[in-house]
Amino acid sequence: MALEVSVKAAAGCPEVLGDCPFSQRALLTLEEKKIPHKVHLINLAEKPQWFLEVNPEGKVPVLKIDEKWVSDSDVIVEKLEEKYPEPSLATPPEFASVGSKIFGAFVKFLKSKDPSDGSEQALLDELKALDKHLKAHGPYIAGEKITAVDLSLAPKLYHLDVALGHFKKWSVPESLTHFHKYKELLFSRESFQKTKADKEHVIAGWAPKVNA
Repeated sequence: MALEVSVKAAAGCPEVLGDCPFSQRALLTLEEKKIPHKVHLINLAEKPQWFLEVNPEGKVPVLKIDEKWVSDSDVIVEKLEEKYPEPSLATPPEFASVGSKIFGAFVKFLKSKDPSDGSEQALLDELKALDKHLKAHGPYIAGEKITAVDLSLAPKLYHLDVALGHFKKWSVPESLTHFHKYKELLFSRESFQKTKADKEHVIAGWAPKVNA
């Protein structure tokens, strides 16, 4: 029996996959593990009644596994690893937090209206740290094999690319060669191509936050 997963629909296009990086993380995990699943696209502006009944907080993603709905992408990934251990996507503990500060640094820089507030440098420092790690341990964060930490980071790097390119005409320096190879590896995977949101929806998703 296929699992069921509820993820964000695109704003204004309820039939199209939306721009939530945490929803994509859940979908990537299902795809990489080749687990049959049914996707429900949830219009967050008009959440369906059945969805609110099973998930009163109304957040996405949520996964139905063993007849229970589970929320939070961390918990979802953990449950899937437990129930479907092959192929393993478990990240060795010593690598589990690599790159974990990039998304926060990206959001701060994206929203920044003050070029001298240090937010650009803070993001560059995090990206350089990842590049250095990949040089020593790559091509993926834990070595030769993709693991959960990569599937968590991939959607966030996609948002970083699209949103900073659009709103700030900014891109990651070419000198971070290991980072760029890593990003290409992730973005070219079949699982990523199948689960990524269109760039226009990523831009639309960030616009209210940037213009706030």
